[in-house]
Amino acid sequence: MTRHVHVVGAGLAGLAAALRLSAEPGLAITLWEATGRAGGRCWSFHDRTLDRVIDNGNHLMLSGNHAVLDYVRRIGSEHHLRIEDAALPFVDLATGADWTVRVPGGLGDVLRGRVGLPGSLVTLSRDLSRLLRAGPGATVAEAIGGRGTLWHGFWEPMCLAVLNEPAERGSARLLAAVIRRTVMRGAKASRPVLAQGGLGPALVDPAVAALKARGVRIVWRAALEGVKRDRDVLRRLRFSNGETAVLGQGDVVVAAGASAGARATGSTPPAPGQTILNAHFRVGEAEAERFPPLLGLVSGAAHWIFRRGDVLSVTVSAAEAVGLSALSRDAALDRLFEDVELSAGGGRIACHARRLVRAPAATWDQSPAGVAARPSMRTGIANLVLAGDHVAGPLPSSIEAAIRSGDTAAREVLQPGGSFASRAERSGARSGRARPALH
Repeated sequence: MTRHVHVVGAGLAGLAAALRLSAEPGLAITLWEATGRAGGRCWSFHDRTLDRVIDNGNHLMLSGNHAVLDYVRRIGSEHHLRIEDAALPFVDLATGADWTVRVPGGLGDVLRGRVGLPGSLVTLSRDLSRLLRAGPGATVAEAIGGRGTLWHGFWEPMCLAVLNEPAERGSARLLAAVIRRTVMRGAKASRPVLAQGGLGPALVDPAVAALKARGVRIVWRAALEGVKRDRDVLRRLRFSNGETAVLGQGDVVVAAGASAGARATGSTPPAPGQTILNAHFRVGEAEAERFPPLLGLVSGAAHWIFRRGDVLSVTVSAAEAVGLSALSRDAALDRLFEDVELSAGGGRIACHARRLVRAPAATWDQSPAGVAARPSMRTGIANLVLAGDHVAGPLPSSIEAAIRSGDTAAREVLQPGGSFASRAERSGARSGRARPALH
């Protein structure tokens, strides 16, 4: 008998899970998505104001993001990515100082002073040691004691970029996990990976095409509205498009997303995180070329500038912390373009079109309390697993975390011995004719 796996949610976690599951023989896969598109919080669209394709948000990927790069290889979209050198240029907008953080390729680079960090290597070693030894309840600000140039020029911007939280709120352990997997593994794991044509063409569209080619049924505009459960086994799923999925023996549900997971388990979704603002400015090609592909900013409202063609995309993480989230659209765009001009030396830059994209709750709560409240992949329901960057794991909310979680959930379903099927069968036998629960 063919086992049926229902993946609920076509964000990156759901796509990753469905891709891995559909590669195995003997499984029927249905992918349910609440909206009319895949990708979740990661997608591209043609903006009529700019007349360019932009992403709904800028995401920094690194060459140490092994789950992302493996996923890209499996969907055949490597040509959409460009891997830069392990160097991040920064500008201090208050002083005009600039520097480039170069992740060393080995001890020789460190001894020759080829790191480029603002501050001494002794201070960096001390701060790094404290961060890596931080307990589960510590914030980044609590773990790292110093507040000198290294704090201002490296730790603060890294915390905002990685966690979308100010250092006073962000989990030290989450930041340490990223540092371990990238910077501490040297230049080979710390090279920025940029999707020059957009995240959709690189990560989403090829995955959807691959799933369709494998015969996966994809159902759009079908949000999970309710479930029927016999004690610890899901028996039926009800969707907003009027469809119902009846679960047979051995069938499994992968709830790939916070809302789907909460609906399936009858729990509360995790607390939201901070707002991210993305401002997109179309400028002249020659003026755009004055900027590197990626530029970090300190002492301003903007945090990062991504260059794609003639569009400069500015990212502000944890916008509440810098007072931008309450500004009007035009006021926020004016303020951020001032930082763009300052970063280029202060001269006037002609802006031909501009667009502001607000992403409230762009990540989940990444404070120590938020991390402690994350749900685990395994639930008390025998034929249900959770996936998504909100699920308990070592990494913060990110593309890497979402894909990694989807892969892990799929492997759990596929583990030898048919454990999901056997658990569901045993649980169903115990439940007898108990009254089902409907959420």
